Amino acid sequence: MTPRTLVAAVEHAAAHADQKKGFRVLGDDAESAFFSFAALERASARHGGGLQALGLRPGDRVALVLPDPAEFLLAFLGAQRAGLVPVPLYPPLVTGSLAAYTDGLIATVRQSGARFVITSRILRPMLGAVALGAPAVRGVLSIDAIADGPELRPVLVEPEDVALLQYTSGSVGNPKGVIVTHENLAANAKAIAERGLGLGADDVGVSWLPLYHDMGLVGFAVTPIFAHVPVVLMSPMSFLKRPIAWLRAISRYRGTVSYAPTFAYALAHKRLRPADLDGLELSCWRIAGCGAEPIRKAPLMEFAAAFAPAGFDRRAFVPSYGLAEATLAVTFAPLGRGLVTDVVSGKALADEGVALPVDPAHPDAVELVRCGHAFPEHEVGVFAQRGETPLDERIVGEIRVRGPSVTRGYVDGPNAHEGGWLRTGDLGYHVDGELVICGRSKEVIIINGRNVFPQDVEAAAERVAGVRRGNTVAFGTRGPGGDRERLVVAFEQEPGAPRDVGARVRESVASLLGLAVDHAVPLPTGALPKTSSGKLKRLAAKRLFERDELEAHRRSKEPALVDWGKELLRSQVGYLVSRVGRAGGEHA
Repeated sequence: MTPRTLVAAVEHAAAHADQKKGFRVLGDDAESAFFSFAALERASARHGGGLQALGLRPGDRVALVLPDPAEFLLAFLGAQRAGLVPVPLYPPLVTGSLAAYTDGLIATVRQSGARFVITSRILRPMLGAVALGAPAVRGVLSIDAIADGPELRPVLVEPEDVALLQYTSGSVGNPKGVIVTHENLAANAKAIAERGLGLGADDVGVSWLPLYHDMGLVGFAVTPIFAHVPVVLMSPMSFLKRPIAWLRAISRYRGTVSYAPTFAYALAHKRLRPADLDGLELSCWRIAGCGAEPIRKAPLMEFAAAFAPAGFDRRAFVPSYGLAEATLAVTFAPLGRGLVTDVVSGKALADEGVALPVDPAHPDAVELVRCGHAFPEHEVGVFAQRGETPLDERIVGEIRVRGPSVTRGYVDGPNAHEGGWLRTGDLGYHVDGELVICGRSKEVIIINGRNVFPQDVEAAAERVAGVRRGNTVAFGTRGPGGDRERLVVAFEQEPGAPRDVGARVRESVASLLGLAVDHAVPLPTGALPKTSSGKLKRLAAKRLFERDELEAHRRSKEPALVDWGKELLRSQVGYLVSRVGRAGGEHA
């Protein structure tokens, strides 16, 4: 019988899976630790017993700040088996002001209601202030304190129980925790394993994706436990330092499934040296998944060409669409097909909201990637902003989702629903029943696969002396080459602001959010575009910046109300039409 909770899945895998399979965690020194599914069950039970020994009761929440994949996995599953609700949170990512990082962590921990923070031995002394800023927290403990606990007291966990709180970004002042139930996890894992990936006895997953984000956690920890698939895990830092290490792990362990955002494929290609291909064998890689950020064909094709001598097959690419509010995945493209695109008029897309097919040589041709059909028992519809009836094919609208993977809401309130559908805030359309993504109505910035709220970046920038409060905008934009989204922070200065105010803004955002600001743009008072009611217009600022007109701009006299669809689509497509269409080689 298929397990209905992650707790039952851990125990089922321990009893029934091939014990030569499990999780192998690679260290930076090439050493590895291996946990068979039975060993994982035993070790997680000890961690669960250690959490119970702290006096925690079923339903209590525990924050996990654990950069090491093995430590995270054991603490996460230990919390599950004790009936607790783990709250995965990202660790400090840069050196610099830990006080600023801690401020953000305190805001999230406070909102989550966590009773303890479990972290690494190295980070514990640095994070002690969390207990002072979040009164509900009873302690900040090293994982050593729970690693060898007493015997686990069994807890009955039901499908409708909360399995975790998944925070959608490293938020500061605006934490957004998605409530994920065991039923959600089981449904999404089943859809991914059976319909999405067609996992079988010979499959092996390889991943560097952080387990404190949904793509790594659900895709390469939860789903493999339900499906009894072995996985090789490595740390994100190992990948960022040496991207070839990811591909060498696939080659060595005969990985068949690995996922990454587009930027990771581009980075692996950029850092490739001729000697890296020696001994590299990638013909085993049957599913090279793409997701977590807009999928762009050009860098993926460059990756495929560069690694074809090592046996990589471009037909392995599997574009996907998903979001944390739907647990993880919503659609997967058909396996073995590779990237299939829809070539449309960028002008018609932006001005009329219609995906009008055109010849690839057309002056304003834009190429968008097809992301497949909805999973069984799930539905994906495209609607007008306030519509209740799905739109016809090739008409752009808001993507909405419903099915057992859709979560109940956020820690501070429900999801945005409309007639039983989850409103994703993303824009797209259908072609032959397949979903095509063409923009985001939410002003979320996607940096290296990580969703970042512009309000968080703006709040970090406005901590700097000399930056006018309430007069800062943050947005992402494609730079020359379009290889990744670049982070821009534009702000109006106070009179007498320090000459290095831009550098200070970069430092504040890096310290607080672990993000590198590509462009910090100081502006005089009144330069940022605003509505007649004084609200900042991020999308208008973005267009001005891309036309090199932002610094010369003065307050706009445009009317306050602008058509929602046209305004948004122009911002998403305009740059592609002007740069991508002419070049004929870049793709959305």
